[in-house]
Formats: sequence, structure tokens, C-alpha cells
Amino acid sequence: MADRLAGVRLAPYTTLRLGGPARAFIEARSPEEIVGIVAEADREGEAVLVLGGGSNLVVSDDGFDGLAVHVSSEGVDVRADPDGNGERVVVTAQAGEDWDALAARCVAEGWSGIECLSGIPGRVGSTPIQNVGAYGQEVAQTITEVRVYDRMTGQTRDLTPAECGFAYRHSAFKDAPGRHVVLAVTYALHRSEMSGPIAYKELAVRLGVELGARVPLAEARAAVLDLRRGKGMVLDPADPDTRSAGSFFTNPILTAEQAADLELRAPGHPRWEMPDGSGSVKVPAAWLIENAGFPKGYEKGAVRISTKHTLALTNPTGAADTSDLLALAGEVRDGVYEKFGVLLVNEPVMVGVSL
Repeated sequence: MADRLAGVRLAPYTTLRLGGPARAFIEARSPEEIVGIVAEADREGEAVLVLGGGSNLVVSDDGFDGLAVHVSSEGVDVRADPDGNGERVVVTAQAGEDWDALAARCVAEGWSGIECLSGIPGRVGSTPIQNVGAYGQEVAQTITEVRVYDRMTGQTRDLTPAECGFAYRHSAFKDAPGRHVVLAVTYALHRSEMSGPIAYKELAVRLGVELGARVPLAEARAAVLDLRRGKGMVLDPADPDTRSAGSFFTNPILTAEQAADLELRAPGHPRWEMPDGSGSVKVPAAWLIENAGFPKGYEKGAVRISTKHTLALTNPTGAADTSDLLALAGEVRDGVYEKFGVLLVNEPVMVGVSL
């Protein structure tokens, strides 16, 4: 088993480069190690923080008073889908695998289904927790099984998609935070050199095709990476805008009543009707933020809104503290609520802090 270290600063393990030290830190390189380490900590009553790529994490300046387990398990198993008539392939990736490396391999191998999720930072284990999505795809569309360690029962289980409770940027894992430790994720992908139907207008425009069209996988990946780079959403040490946790706020979904109130405040604002027939709508958080007076590049001390993407809050020089970031996030949230009556919800996981 890997060495247990004391006082390891967590900032370098997050894309925001923020966060104080963990009382204890250990690298877990296999599913067996992950289970053994977490189970022992639970028996001892020790608090546990499971770390992946740190791309969706905001850690307190005081750090974490417990054991940080850095998941670094690797391995990808590929087999034919017994129910796919040879048209699908089943890919099981260990939780510590780099997500974009997996997306790149799938494109190269001709496995269609996650190409529009290219360039998203982080590790495989976080994808079902956040129901990672972008450009018209989300992992809930391809996940068939999530292997977890259930800390409540002390058992390793394989969860079905229904048990995962997937919703927009949400899952059952978020409803019971800390209960499950993701060990591996299985995706069913189509054997095809062509992408799934392009379902996002911005991507369709970049590709020069109509919505619903299919394009070669490599073209879809290249276009997505190009779009993400333009928004500072592909990790690049030379680009200070990428020192963020990605989109800090989710696009709010409003009830019919809330939507009517917003229409009175901001007639003709952009929105998308939800397909459930309830009259609810999804509103772009970026539009709300910009129109509440917070443009790209808006600064507050050592932190700022990305110069490329309104939803990203950044630590551009690396000199900020978590408290600085939270002050900016709070100012944005309160400003949007004051003007539009819409309460923005943060997307990153908060460790030792709240907004």
C-alpha cells in the first residue's frame, strides 16, 4: 500500500490551484487499494476526501482535516457488447483514468458516443457523479454500469443507470455525498467512424452542418476542442483562464411560474423549453451573469471571471485564496438574484466551505 503522508497541500491537485493542506494524504493505485484505504479510515472514524483530477473542486484555505485519497487507478477493458449485435463495444475504465485520454482513444478506435465530451478535464470516476455533459452529449447516454464501494454497507456493488439517478448535471451520488466511492465506469459505445447526431447549435455551426447531422468522429472531437479552447476550457498552463473549475454555476431550470416572472423582468431573454411538458425552462446562466453587470474579465482582487467564458471563475496568477474566489462567486450570485430573481447554484463540490 502507498505511503501515508502528512500535511500535503491540496492546491496542486485542483485545477483552480486553491486549497490548504490535508491532515493525511495517500495515493491509491488500484480498486483494491481504494477500498482498503477508505474502509480502514471508516473503521477508524476518519473523515475521507476522495480526489480525482480536482477539476470540479473548491477546497477551503484551511485544507481538509482528514484523509485525502488520490484515486490513480488505471486500466481500460474493452469487449464486445453481447446485446449489441456486433454494433456496440463495451468499455470499462478504472476511476483514475484520465477522461480526455479515454475520449481520444474512443475516437481513434472508432467508438462513437463520447466524442463531444472531449477536452473535459478530470478523471473517469467523476463522470457519473456530475453526469458530465457538453455540446449535446452527457455520460448518462452511454453509461451502463458504475462499480462502487458502498461505505454504508461495506460492499462493492455494480449500479445500473436507474440506480445512478441521472439528471441534468446531477446524479444519486450527489444526493448522498460521500456514500459511494466510484471504482470503475462502463460505457456502451457504437462501432462507428461517425459521431452521434450533432445536438448542439454552436457545435453544428462550427462544423458547418445542420442539427442532427453526423460527422466523422475526429472532426467532431477537433471542433469541440477548438470551441473549448476558445472558452479557456482546455487545460493549458500557458492560459491563465484555464486555472478554473470549469463552469462555476449550472444553467438554472425554472418552473413555469418562475419563468413567467423572469419574462416580466427580462422580456425575450434566451431560454430552452424542457421536454417534460411542465412548462419549465432552462436559462443560460452566462446570459444572466453578463446582464446582471458581470462581463468577461470582471475582476475582484486576485480572482476574475474568465476573459473567454462568463461561467468560469479563475485564479489567473495563482496568487488568490479560496476566500477570494468565494467572495467573487457570492457577488455574482447575489447580483443575478437581485436583478432577475433567479438563484444560481454552484456546480463544483465544496470542501470545508459554502457559498
